[in-house]
Amino acid sequence: MTAVDLPAVPRVLIAEADPWSRDLLKQVLLNVRCDARLDVCADGQQAATLLREKTYDLILADWELAGVDGLSLLRSVRQQRRSPTLPFILLSSRNDSASVREALPLAPTAYLTHPLNMESLTQRLQDLLLNEGESVYCEIPALAPGMTLPAFLERRREVCDGAPLRVDVKTAVQRSLGPEGLDLQQLEDQVRMDPQITAVLIAAANSAGYHGTPVQTLHAALNKLVPGQSMNLILGLALKHNVVLGDPGLVAYAERHWQLSEDSAEYARRLARMLELDHQRCYSACILHRLGDLALLRCLEDWRQAGGALDDEAIGEALDTFGAAYGSALRTRWRLPLELRQLIAATYSLEGGVYSREALVVNLATQMARLTEHEGLQELASSKTARLLKVGLSELTRVRKA
Repeated sequence: MTAVDLPAVPRVLIAEADPWSRDLLKQVLLNVRCDARLDVCADGQQAATLLREKTYDLILADWELAGVDGLSLLRSVRQQRRSPTLPFILLSSRNDSASVREALPLAPTAYLTHPLNMESLTQRLQDLLLNEGESVYCEIPALAPGMTLPAFLERRREVCDGAPLRVDVKTAVQRSLGPEGLDLQQLEDQVRMDPQITAVLIAAANSAGYHGTPVQTLHAALNKLVPGQSMNLILGLALKHNVVLGDPGLVAYAERHWQLSEDSAEYARRLARMLELDHQRCYSACILHRLGDLALLRCLEDWRQAGGALDDEAIGEALDTFGAAYGSALRTRWRLPLELRQLIAATYSLEGGVYSREALVVNLATQMARLTEHEGLQELASSKTARLLKVGLSELTRVRKA
C-alpha cells in the first residue's frame, strides 16, 4: 500500500509493552501525521481484539508483547490476505539472523530493532502516511464554551506531559556523540539541569522492562538504559507539543523555577559531599522538586494557545493552587521510586520526628536557594535543620561560595 491509497485520515494501531517506548512511537507518528486516529495498547491480546473490531491503515507492534506476541499478530493479519497488503511494522529487540528469517516469510513492511533509529522510523512513516512533498497541519482546538481556567487545569492535571524543556536536546545529544558512540558522562553533564529529562529517564529506567534496585538518579538511569534508548527518549521529548514556551510571561516564571531547581540542586550536592552523603540522590530530588510548577506552566501555554486569557495574576494564582498537585500527580503516574518521592517532599517540609540526613540536606539546600543575594545565612545557620545536620555559618558560607 502506498500513501495515495490511504484515507484522508489514517487509523493506526500501536502495540508496545513498555510505556516510554509506546509514548515515543506515538510522538514520532503524530509528528508525521498529527491528524492520525491512534489506538494504543500495551499487550497483544488487546491488540488482537482491536484488529477484529476495527480496520487499520498501519500497524506498529512489538514482537515481545505479552499474551499474543507481535509476530502472531503479523501472522494473523497476513492470513486475512487483504489487498492491498496492510502495512505492518514489526519492532523487536531481536537482531539475530534466525529471528529475521522467522519474520521475513510474513512480509513485514519493516523489521526495526530496539533501540530504534528515529530517523529511519520517521522516514518509513513519511513514506507510508504522506504523499511526496505533502505535509499535514493541525490547528489547536479552541476552548469549549464556558471553560474556565481552574476547570481546564483540573482536567489536565492527570494527563499533562510534564515540564517544558530547558535544554536544547538536539545540541546536547550532538555534543555527546563521539567516534565511539554516545558518551554517557558527557550526556549527563549536558542534561542534568533539565527536570523533564531527568524525570523521564529515571521513570523509564524504573519501568516494567527493567528490574533490580530502584533508580533514583540521572546517572543511574543513563547507565541502566541502553544508550540508544536514552538518546531516543531525550530526542523524543522535543517532538511533543509546547516543550518550548512561547509566552514571555510564562517563560519568565519558568526561568525562575528552573533557576531555583538548579541552585537548590547544586547546594544539595555540595552539602551532601561535605557530609559524605549520597550527593547524586540529593541533587536529583532538588532538580525535580519544581517539576509540577513547570508542568503547570506548560499547560498554561496550552490554555493561551487555545484562546484563553492569561495575565501575571492568573499565572501566580494557578501556580499557588495547582503547582503542588501537578507535581504529585506526575511523580505518581510516572512511578518514580517512593524513596525519591519522599526525598522530594522533604524539600518543602520535614514531617514526623525522625529525618534522614539526606532529607535534612535537601530541605536546607532549598531554603538556601530561596534566599535573595542580599539575605544573609545567619538565620538559616540557626535553624533546626542546620542544627540537626551540625552545619554552621562557616559551612553554609563555603557551600554558597563554592
